[in-house]
Amino acid sequence: MLGGWDQLGLQASAVRLEVFVQEQHVPPEEEMDAMDVHCLHAVAYDASGAAVGTGRLLPDGHIGRMAVRQAGRGHGVGSQILTALVQAARQRGDTEVLLAAQLHARSFYARHGFVEEGETFMDAGIPHRLMRLRF
Repeated sequence: MLGGWDQLGLQASAVRLEVFVQEQHVPPEEEMDAMDVHCLHAVAYDASGAAVGTGRLLPDGHIGRMAVRQAGRGHGVGSQILTALVQAARQRGDTEVLLAAQLHARSFYARHGFVEEGETFMDAGIPHRLMRLRF
């Protein structure tokens, strides 16, 4: 499901807090930011209606905060979220999307056509690499 923070914020923040704060030990003040209200959010649900994954598309074409709960991993949830956000960017007229991929997730994004750029950098204590998809 795609929508604004007012519609999807509770579900998206629950997934992000579990994955980033609890699992990856990102400080909560670094995880939640003022950009959420300006983004298009995607939330995926399991058969019981529980939120299992999320991501967001920023106004400048960055995709971020991609997170899938452990129970949803390996079932295509991340691909569905990424595909929905890329399609939304295309529909609004963006010519490319960018994201900061955690190093372990680079192959996932590469399978969706993203290309690595630049050097590895640290974000919230986790190594990342910039990746870009041009339309």
